[in-house]
Amino acid sequence: MELFQEFLPIAILLQPIKIEFGGLYSQKNSKNMYRSTITDVFFDLDHTLWDFDRNSFLALKSVFRKYGVGVNVELFTDVYEPINEAYWKLYREEKISKEQLRRGRLIDAFNDFNIQFSLQQIDDMAACYIDELPKNNYLLDGAIAILDYLKDKYALHIITNGFKEVQHIKLKNSGISNYFKTVTSSEEVGLKKPNPVVFKTALEQAGVSKEKTLMIGDSFEADILGAEAFGMQTIFYNYRQEKVSDGYASVNSLVEIENYL
Repeated sequence: MELFQEFLPIAILLQPIKIEFGGLYSQKNSKNMYRSTITDVFFDLDHTLWDFDRNSFLALKSVFRKYGVGVNVELFTDVYEPINEAYWKLYREEKISKEQLRRGRLIDAFNDFNIQFSLQQIDDMAACYIDELPKNNYLLDGAIAILDYLKDKYALHIITNGFKEVQHIKLKNSGISNYFKTVTSSEEVGLKKPNPVVFKTALEQAGVSKEKTLMIGDSFEADILGAEAFGMQTIFYNYRQEKVSDGYASVNSLVEIENYL
């Protein structure tokens, strides 16, 4: 027993150090390790590079102005955003259609203000919102800086669950389309992240094996767990400060990605 106690500190010192990274524990994992293994980096678009909340707010202002909606846009947005997120979750899970998403999020939000519109008016406002959305193209802080940092080191790509008719316009109008080698829309695939077919299709379009790829996104479920299940490395853009399981590489700002790449 005394012999064990004498050597116990040394035994502790010799134990492998576990460092959290990419959803796995490994003594090999550390910051900057991706620099030698990753060739292609895949980004989500909305809420990761493209400032969806800000641009959506401005689009709603235009819709309300055009249709004479007498609701304060800031108050409406506070109600609309969590409803929109809930509908998007149902949409990702293939439980509702695109039409149900576009209609339902507006109907439910207006119901909170005891305001009802005809279905035709809702459809018109929903279409107007989609038209207005890519006209405002604010990017999240650090987006251009991190893309400039990565562009000469890795091939960059987009994997998005957003509607295909607006995602390419967003990329072009915000001035970042030239950074990306490929753009994969889940709507074009016919399935949505986190379905592995979406990631498989994106990697096939990019011409790269999953062992050399990394996914960066703000949705832990769709981007991180989906990509990890398919075999990609991940970095969670956790700007909302969500509580997630230990062992995942995460950043609170885009420029922190430099620490890993």
